[in-house]
Amino acid sequence: MKELLVPVGSMESLIVALRAGADAVYLGGKRFGARAFATNFNDDEMCEAIKLTHLYGAKIYVTVNTLIYESELLEALDYLKFLHINGVDAVIVQDIGLISLARKVLPNLEIHASTQVHNTNSDGLKILSDLGVKRVVLARELSLDEINSIDTDMEKEVFIHGALCICYSGECLFSSMLMNRSGNRGECAQMCRLPFKLLRNDTVINTDGSYLLSTKELNTSSEFINIMNSDIKSLKIEGRMKSPEYVGCVTSLYRELIDKYNNGEQLIVNKEMLRDLSVIFNRDFTTGFLNNATNKELMNIKSSNHIGISLGRVVDVSKKYISVKLDCDIRQGDGIRFNRINEGMIANYIMDKKGNLINSATSGSVIMFDNKYHVKVGDTINKTIDVTLVDKYRNINNKFINLNFKLVEEDNELLLFVSDGNNEVSVRYGVVSDAINSPTTEERITEQLSKLGGTPFKVENIDINIRNNAFINIKDLNELRRQAIDKITDIRRNIKVDVVINDIKDENIAKDYIHGISVLCRTDDQVRAALDMKADRIYIPDRKLYSEYKYYNNVYFRTYRVNDRTKKLDNVLTTELGALYRLGGIGDYYLNVANHQTINYLLKYAKMLTLSVELDDNEITNILNNYKSFVPLEVIVYSNIELMITKYCPLNMLANDKKICSVCSDRNRYYLLDRNNKKFRILNDVDVHLTHIMDHKPTNRIDSIDLYKSIGIKNYRIELLDENYHDSLSIIKEVISKVGDTNE
Repeated sequence: MKELLVPVGSMESLIVALRAGADAVYLGGKRFGARAFATNFNDDEMCEAIKLTHLYGAKIYVTVNTLIYESELLEALDYLKFLHINGVDAVIVQDIGLISLARKVLPNLEIHASTQVHNTNSDGLKILSDLGVKRVVLARELSLDEINSIDTDMEKEVFIHGALCICYSGECLFSSMLMNRSGNRGECAQMCRLPFKLLRNDTVINTDGSYLLSTKELNTSSEFINIMNSDIKSLKIEGRMKSPEYVGCVTSLYRELIDKYNNGEQLIVNKEMLRDLSVIFNRDFTTGFLNNATNKELMNIKSSNHIGISLGRVVDVSKKYISVKLDCDIRQGDGIRFNRINEGMIANYIMDKKGNLINSATSGSVIMFDNKYHVKVGDTINKTIDVTLVDKYRNINNKFINLNFKLVEEDNELLLFVSDGNNEVSVRYGVVSDAINSPTTEERITEQLSKLGGTPFKVENIDINIRNNAFINIKDLNELRRQAIDKITDIRRNIKVDVVINDIKDENIAKDYIHGISVLCRTDDQVRAALDMKADRIYIPDRKLYSEYKYYNNVYFRTYRVNDRTKKLDNVLTTELGALYRLGGIGDYYLNVANHQTINYLLKYAKMLTLSVELDDNEITNILNNYKSFVPLEVIVYSNIELMITKYCPLNMLANDKKICSVCSDRNRYYLLDRNNKKFRILNDVDVHLTHIMDHKPTNRIDSIDLYKSIGIKNYRIELLDENYHDSLSIIKEVISKVGDTNE
């Protein structure tokens, strides 16, 4: 059976999700969650959430899915202990070091690998399987065929609905580098939802919209039969930042589809619920890469906000009023947006054609609003809030736990057995006597025992074995029922967990001594500059350029960042877990190495690792304080950091004027231009069709080299982008002069 996994960002959303039929929920605490700006749950609320979820017979998974810095490792481990002791069913984790540490210290804690780990292929999943991970949340860029082809002993979890990241999850550094708000730390500034212009060299390319990185909302309901026929275990909805009514509606929609499939019924999407969902939240819908969506099917570059549904069209504008002919019903309190001017309001004052205030109007009517906006006749209007839907889906209650009652008489006392199918309780209370006048009927007993309002239970069957002509006090029946429900509630809320806590034991790291300066080169001029300066290692990401220099002993191929298929090489810079598992070599900064536990584990595969570019100097120092001798690490001291890697190609969609796209291999330079006139270089992999968006300026840490030397760093990297031979030479010389002899 497949699991419907629902997001909850608050206690109200949790209750709605459980009542709407979630098999499992996922949520975050106040620490270490990738949705730092959701309401989230403090420790007391978390304990209550665990109990409430278990009461409904559902599972609860807690997100601990940020990168964990060295200074946070012990606190994060303590938080996992807290969650484990209090009965959480699993934790969803990104950080490899924390997974490794948790597996050693908390062997019975179930761990799911977050999509932030960048899970795209079978080889990478072998590392996670070796770590004892139970389930893996797969990348949203994978197609259903690719997912089915992945061979793993772990459970597969896949997003089926909600917001999409345009960048591969766990690989986005856009808001981190520009806003100091790390997506890997739960503080994403949603740079992809901001407006950009597309430049060819210095010329703006006209586009039919400004939100060039903004995706539509994932909605797989139209293709759901294929998902149900797959080997996916858990069907995940995105939306911990969304409202309770969103949670109620989207859960109901997919619950109905799953139940239809399980009952052998045809999977017909409930059009009313789909329309309701469109009103509650949508950016237009896409079936996503899961169903091989094209760029145009994936993107909505006209709007990055919730667009709702069509409310109507402006038919007249006077100095006082805006007249609108309605495409759907409207009620006082609904939210509307004038699309052309992109301004909205709450419809507190609605008038009929005569100017009389009204509470509501139906489709086809002409209504009026006060004229406070610069609209024109013909402008379209959308409904973005429907007050009736808020009430409808916040108060949903579709899920009950069936109970079987058995009431017997024993020694003139009442004995009630209550079973939920897994647990059984019994309560002895009340007296049975002979009736003087009217006996207590089975109908009356059934009526009283069935009064379970305010609980998640309902009576499926009542077996009554009481003497004929018996009299039972109704108060006794009520108290008997109350005690039994309290007992079974307590059992369901307080599931016992087998908790084992081991001592922390760090491993000794023994690796070959590596030292020197690395230069990543993208052009022939840059390679020649690095060779002339006798760089210790030259990393080349372009396969054609690499083939020209691969015979030099110090030249390394940098693997592709997604599903790399490189065959065995002696000199390789690996950028994703699959390539690291197969090839070893030097691990790149895309592996998000942020603490010594990650280093210790990944050095089982790599001969050297590059530290995360998100670490500041204090955190780098904290890491090195764990080592008394050499540890093979590299830091980047100069680079236009790669901010995003996407499967979506803006050049193919927006700059290609031919049937067969050749944009990525032409000689022009393409950029995204933001509102502050910052230019972000776009690079494309011609052979694997991936898009890379580079920072608008270099990150320069050359002045920190003295510090790095003092704490034991022996390897320093320069990454070049568009620098010519002389500029490359100058940068390499500066680093060499700072580094001196790395063999000291």
